[in-house]
Amino acid sequence: MLLESLESYWEGNGTEVKYGIHPVAGRMPGHMNVLLAEANVSYDVLAEPDDVNPTMDVVDVAIVIGANDVVNPSATEEEGSPIYGMPIIEVHNAKTVFVLKRSMSSGFAGVQNPLFFKSNTRMLFGDAKESISGLVSEFKD
Repeated sequence: MLLESLESYWEGNGTEVKYGIHPVAGRMPGHMNVLLAEANVSYDVLAEPDDVNPTMDVVDVAIVIGANDVVNPSATEEEGSPIYGMPIIEVHNAKTVFVLKRSMSSGFAGVQNPLFFKSNTRMLFGDAKESISGLVSEFKD
């Protein structure tokens, strides 16, 4: 309901909303699709990396919820990185990126994510459900 509320608010104000979803995100393939369906996110607004990456440089705001390795720019920028060459959602190319996470910890691959330190990135620490609830309240006010 929270994502649905936030999406409704933004769309009501003329914003196009898409959910970039990485095929291997979550505990198993398709896990994130199930979670988003449970949150009443329409399947037609889900987009895979190949669909969103070509337009990411014109995206005003990208919000990353809990992801790490699947948005790590080391995969495209650091040839020596263990994740170099892995397909990612290139949120680092958006004008502004908000990352909702509990901490700065590394992901499954065990590598630091330079996205967290980029000048266009803002970190919002805490429980994602509480953070989104706060955002919904702020927008409604």
